Formats: sequence, structure tokens, C-alpha cells
Amino acid sequence: MNTEMDFEKIERRARVKKIVSNVAVYFFLTLWAVMVLFPFYWMILSSVKSYSAYNSEYIPKFFTLAPTFRNYIDAFTAVPLARYFANTIVFTGITTGLMVLVIIFSAYAFARLDFPGKTLTFTLFLALMMIPNELVIITNFQTITALNLRNTFTGLILPSVTSVFYIYLLKENFEAVPNELYKAAKVDGTSDLKYLFKVLLPICRPSVITIVILKVIECWNSYVWPRLITDDANYFLVSNGIQEIRENGFGRENIPAMMAAVVVISVPLIVIFLIFHKKIMEGVSRGGTKG
Repeated sequence: MNTEMDFEKIERRARVKKIVSNVAVYFFLTLWAVMVLFPFYWMILSSVKSYSAYNSEYIPKFFTLAPTFRNYIDAFTAVPLARYFANTIVFTGITTGLMVLVIIFSAYAFARLDFPGKTLTFTLFLALMMIPNELVIITNFQTITALNLRNTFTGLILPSVTSVFYIYLLKENFEAVPNELYKAAKVDGTSDLKYLFKVLLPICRPSVITIVILKVIECWNSYVWPRLITDDANYFLVSNGIQEIRENGFGRENIPAMMAAVVVISVPLIVIFLIFHKKIMEGVSRGGTKG
């Protein structure tokens, strides 16, 4: 009898301990989520406040009873925000497309093909990751300027059509695919190009999708290089357009209109992440083979 009572006490204590542990975990997760999401809430809240209401708040309010969408109209009428969007879409689409082609063929060459100096070449290739980005930007700037490609989409796009890290990541995924598949394909007379597109890419699709999404986000947020290589507003991207809006559009004092522009610019990335976040996690976590 005493043994049964002791067992029940131990079981009850274990349940209480588990409940307390779960409550603590969810509490801190909720607190962390609030801390992460609050800047987005404040951005959206500020964007629907009128200019006069925002400036009259000596103590910031965490809600508004009179939301307005006038700031969003101003975001597209007071400054050429639509042009910045179009430029960014063109830049992102072409850059991502070219980069995917470059890294797929490069990763395949390093993963499956045999050629003289392969190991040395890849080692030197990886060594490029050790070079500070500032030095690369200076070199690229001098090259693009010498080619007279400043204030052109070509000058914007060319330095971003490859990535050592993405080549390395995709190479590792390609090498994780059993080599027996490659040998069997070659026995059947399959060309390297057909094997790449019919076998490797379908197997490594999550990683390729992850790379595409990360590159799109990188291009959309690109600031330093576009700001350096372009001083013509006709070629500004959305990231540079924000600075242009701040300096020559709404001015530094019209924060609600600025926040409306930031919300509009942020929406595409948020939508992409919400749609493909599972693909991103899958691509990062898996080794490249299907179960």
C-alpha cells in the first residue's frame, strides 16, 4: 500500500514538474515572440497614424482610434516608389536566375567531374571567402567604373551573379547523393547534363529552393553596392529608395509616411518567408538525399 502511494506521489510530482516546465518554456517563447514582433507592429501602427496625430503624441500610444491610409497613397505619389519596386524586381529576378545557373554548373563540376587541378581550384575558390567584403566591393567598383557600367542594370547585376558559399553548399548536397546513381546513369548512356537535371536537381530541390529564396532576400535588401554604383534615381532599388524618400521625399519629420513606405517594401519578403519557411528549414537541415 505504501509502495503504491509513493508511486502516485512520484507520478504526481513528475506531472507537476512537467507542467511547470512547459509553462516556463511557453512563457519565455511568448515573451521572445512579442519582442521580435513588436517592431513590426509599431511599424504598421505608425504607418496608419496621421502626421498630426503622430506628432501630437508626447507619450507614444500603442493603438489608434482613427487609422488612415493616406500615408500609403503618399508613398506612391510623393515619390517614385513604383519605379523603385520595378527596378528591384528586375534586379532580383535577373540576378537570382543567373546566379542559380552559375552555382548549379559550378557545384556539379566540383562534385562529379574530374579535371586537372580540381582540388586546388576548389581550395582557392573557398579561400575567396576569407577576403573581407569591403575589399571585394572596392575591386568591383573599380572594374565596373572602368567598363563604364555605372548607373546601368548590368553594373548592378554582374558582381552578384555568383556566390562561393552557395556553390559550396550545393556541392555538398550533390556529393551526398550516392555515387552509384551516377555510375548507373553513365552505364545507361545518360549524359552529365541530363543526369544533372533529371536526377541531381530533383533530389536536391529543397536546397536549391532555399538558395533561391535566400538570394531573393539578399537582393531585395541589397544596399551598399547599389548605393555605391548608382547615383541616378532611375536605377535606385527599394533599399536605396528609402534613403531617397527620407532625404528628398517626405523629409525626415514625416515618420508615418516613411513607415508606410517601409511596410510596402517589407510585405513581399514577409509573404515569401511565410510561404516558403518550411522549404527553407528543410533545405538547411537535410543533407541532400531523399528518405
